[in-house]
Amino acid sequence: MARVCALTGKKPVKGHNVSHSNKKTTREFGVNLKVKKIFVPELNKWVTLKLSTTAIKTINKKGAYATIKEAVEKGFLDKSILTPAK
Repeated sequence: MARVCALTGKKPVKGHNVSHSNKKTTREFGVNLKVKKIFVPELNKWVTLKLSTTAIKTINKKGAYATIKEAVEKGFLDKSILTPAK
């Protein structure tokens, strides 16, 4: 899925450009996404995810494993990501 955060599920929303004459045209507010490679010590592996900047802040606060586990429970990520490396 393009332009969707892997941990929070954030995706672009629709809105309006409003001109001086108050004419409205549709626009899209994108999500601030970054591709990040994160090391998860509990799984002993690197995980590459497309994350929003708020998700990156959440990982810094809660930790990578707890945040990924939460995203799997909510259904944003596949369970296979939680399998440890060999």
